[in-house]
Amino acid sequence: MLQKHITEQTAIFFSVTKWVFLSSIIGIMIGATVTGFLKILAYSETGRSFLPFEYYYTLPFALVLTVWLVKTFAPSAEGHGTEKVISAIHKDNGKIDVSVIPVKTLATVLSIFAGASVGKEGPGAQIGAGVASFVSTLLKFHKQDRKKLVVCGISAGFATVFGTPIAGAIFGVEVLIIGVIMYDVLLPSFIAGFAAFTTAQFLGIEYTYYDLHFFQDISLDIWLIAKVVIAGLFFGFVSDVVITTISYSHTYVKSIKINTYIKAFAGGSLIVALTLIFGEQYIGLGMSTIADALNPHTAASQDIHWYTFLLKTVFTSLSLAAGGSGGVITPIFYIGATSGHFLGSIISPEHITLFAALGFVSVVSATTNTPIASTIMAVELFGIDIAHYAALAAVISFLISGHRSIFSSQILAMRKSEMLSVKIGEEVENISISLEKHEMDKIEKFRRRLNKKNRKK
Repeated sequence: MLQKHITEQTAIFFSVTKWVFLSSIIGIMIGATVTGFLKILAYSETGRSFLPFEYYYTLPFALVLTVWLVKTFAPSAEGHGTEKVISAIHKDNGKIDVSVIPVKTLATVLSIFAGASVGKEGPGAQIGAGVASFVSTLLKFHKQDRKKLVVCGISAGFATVFGTPIAGAIFGVEVLIIGVIMYDVLLPSFIAGFAAFTTAQFLGIEYTYYDLHFFQDISLDIWLIAKVVIAGLFFGFVSDVVITTISYSHTYVKSIKINTYIKAFAGGSLIVALTLIFGEQYIGLGMSTIADALNPHTAASQDIHWYTFLLKTVFTSLSLAAGGSGGVITPIFYIGATSGHFLGSIISPEHITLFAALGFVSVVSATTNTPIASTIMAVELFGIDIAHYAALAAVISFLISGHRSIFSSQILAMRKSEMLSVKIGEEVENISISLEKHEMDKIEKFRRRLNKKNRKK
């Protein structure tokens, strides 16, 4: 018995030591690589001022060039990044072509420079995962170790982009399978996230955190809790609109039987036309609009309208469908914050910034099926005072959005309602949903009773 105990503890000690070392090294490498990407992106945005015309006029040409780059050198770099990494983990044991790293970097910089409504976290996660996969292949790791290291790559990339090491670590282990957290990867993900975040700070990356500390004086009361429940429901429906619009736009554009480059140019031209009509706040990263939505001074948010989140959804869908390269979570932050701002202005004007913050994390929770990571992100970005409200809104929105996801390669491991019959273990894009037989029987019984009463009348 003693020998068995010693064997177990010795094996665990060496395993923990191994992963502490590996994840620290990989976290530092990813932190440095993604920092390079972020700095190039920042320089490119600054470079817009040298153009003799509005930068978004370059979008049709930038999208054509982006499509050519991806198609020619790294087809797996297509789209919004994180989705491709999830697919590689589930289908190819985490093997990612190293060419993704430079191609994704250049394609995303081109897209965002020209004004495509995409984010930087998807490329960050894909670059991080690409670095982890490259190191695993170089050192001839076993496929299980490679998968774990690639998950660490997602966490480290996410943490480096947003400055949220804990949420980044949880996101990496929560986003792969809906309803399951991969505890065996939790330690290396945490360490990789912290190492990457610390490296990025050391190399000069500065992060934006939002001071919502003034909410500490608001006690928990039943009316505010009720409003947060309503907000959770609303954010769930907003998330459903986002998933549907992005998915249908991609499918529709793909079905058009014309040259891919013509589609990219036409899509970019349409976005330019819409920008001339509605304004520049819907293109690019949109960080200033997010900051305005979260600003407690109402004067800062005068340009945020009830339809702002809907227009951002349209611009993002068009940007991705037309071939833009970049993430989807930054636009979702924008959509969440502005939809929360709109809802708060209706149901609780005195707490409008709180509802903008709740929307920021809840729409991410519902579209990516990551309620735990989203709740922790709320604490890291907004402070501990928001934790109880964020947890409630994030979980409700996660349930309301249904068995759908912005990442179609996620594996489903739970039902969001006991009334539904859902096949567990399938990718989200392949699942079929119906009512459980006993629920259908109840409906049929109720229908018969109703018909009986009508006949008697």
